[in-house]
Amino acid sequence: MSFAWYAHLKNLSQKPWIIAALISWAIALLEYMFQVPANRLGFAVMSLAQLKILQEVITLAVFVPFAVVYMQQPIKLDFLWAGLCLMGAVYFMFRA
Repeated sequence: MSFAWYAHLKNLSQKPWIIAALISWAIALLEYMFQVPANRLGFAVMSLAQLKILQEVITLAVFVPFAVVYMQQPIKLDFLWAGLCLMGAVYFMFRA
């Protein structure tokens, strides 16, 4: 989803916003085609809150390399703090 939401800022900045939106929607549709069945399978073994926290952890794990490598953003200590907060969230959601 990071690519669908943010790559247009770099790649399509000179195009009208509607073009960027249509391309982003096409990319997002592909991801949703995987996400919906994955959520259904995951919900059989995890709670809704656990699924959401897991999604946020995966999102951050994908977004940080995307931001640094693809979008050429500087590495910030805030990424570490956000990751630590999510680790705490994972602990509280998945503890017995």
